[in-house]
Amino acid sequence: MEIMEINETLDGLLNIINQNLIAPKPLIDMANTDARYLKDLKINIGNSLSYESLTQKESTLLALGIAINEKSQELELALKEKAINFGVNSEEISETYACVSLLNVNNVFYRFRHFTKKDFYQNTPAGIKMTVMGNPQLGKEFFELMSLSISALNGCELCVNAHEESLIKMGTSQQRIYDAIRLTANIKGLSIFFH
Repeated sequence: MEIMEINETLDGLLNIINQNLIAPKPLIDMANTDARYLKDLKINIGNSLSYESLTQKESTLLALGIAINEKSQELELALKEKAINFGVNSEEISETYACVSLLNVNNVFYRFRHFTKKDFYQNTPAGIKMTVMGNPQLGKEFFELMSLSISALNGCELCVNAHEESLIKMGTSQQRIYDAIRLTANIKGLSIFFH
């Protein structure tokens, strides 16, 4: 790729996320050494944020949750601004943080239970309050979808299976679930450049 094309591709990628986003040094360095991946990244992120099974608001909130989970502050701020532009209110943003926080608690706890497979740990009540899951601002189905996304990121097999099963019982299509996970994977990949 020529330098002008590289710059256009980089600008295009950043504009997909937020026109005010500034390219971090690792992304600029990567673009200068292997521009092929930059083009792939732009296409993957663009596709991920425009799946038909997810609204733009949902895609942006899922992406925000991933950036929060991955501690990618620049990306988090850019996605928060983008979410607000799509009509996300402060309660929904706060609930996204709450969901990510709660799922980090659950993922650590339930991975431990799953790994150890000991009766005491399996049968002793968790004692973890989860009232936010009862009546979420984001709606139960979308809260479950975000929970699945974060659980997949954090590698909790038990939680992934439970949230996927719950979504299917709610009538969520497998395509919607699949698209949410594809979005999760691509935003996770992008977040690497924002650390």
